[in-house]
Amino acid sequence: MAKIAHSMIRVLDEAASVAFYKAAFDMEIADRLDFDDFTLIYLTAPEGSFELELTINKAQSEPYELGNGYGHLALVVEDLEHARAKVEAAGGAPRDIVDFCPAGERVARFFFVADPDGYQIEVIEARGRFR
Repeated sequence: MAKIAHSMIRVLDEAASVAFYKAAFDMEIADRLDFDDFTLIYLTAPEGSFELELTINKAQSEPYELGNGYGHLALVVEDLEHARAKVEAAGGAPRDIVDFCPAGERVARFFFVADPDGYQIEVIEARGRFR
């Protein structure tokens, strides 16, 4: 049996990224591993065991090119309006809340926001298949 453990993203500014994820999503540092050429920081949210691994390559001075293959991270929250206000207070620029109703019935309710490195995060209201 497999269990998804983490997803990794490369970030330029360790302090800005850690501060954003803490302020916007209450994520805390679960572990920090410092090596000569890079640092790994594992962030977790209070409600789950899945981790977001931030990789800081010490020689990197320019922002990363995210390319056209990256999609997004997704987080589920109980109170979407509160989460959006919290993201905004944390310095994020959340997009409008979307009611996703492709066939007339709501499948999901969500908004997107970019982190300090431009990675897209989908914040989904807890309901239906998103729990």
